[in-house]
Amino acid sequence: MLYLNLSGRGPHKVCEDVVFWFISKYLPRHKLTINVNHRGLKREHVDGWCWVEDCDWKPREFMIELQTGLPRDHYIQTLLHELQHVLQHVRGDLRDKRGIRCWKGTNCSDIQYEDQPWEIEARQMEEVLWTQYLTEVSKS
Repeated sequence: MLYLNLSGRGPHKVCEDVVFWFISKYLPRHKLTINVNHRGLKREHVDGWCWVEDCDWKPREFMIELQTGLPRDHYIQTLLHELQHVLQHVRGDLRDKRGIRCWKGTNCSDIQYEDQPWEIEARQMEEVLWTQYLTEVSKS
């Protein structure tokens, strides 16, 4: 079961479609709450980010923030990237333990952003997910 809460000025219908597609495909048996906030992120120099809102152990509530005004295709790819992080947290691959970021049990707190294994995986998967989403949505 998915609880999806949307806020801010963004393409809410597109967001709903993408999130429900992703969750039904990759996390269909989990009870999750995903909050998506559309806001200006230019000062932070990011298009989006994701974090856990409830707990470090078996997290089930997440916040995704997305830059307002992104072109549709880039918006979808960014959302899929952030949803990949949700999947990583739910699987237990990505964890925060007492302020330490761990990937598959290994402390990765000192790794540069572009070299972080969860970011590498999310960047690779956003293209795969984008292609799957376009293929499957165009069939329906």
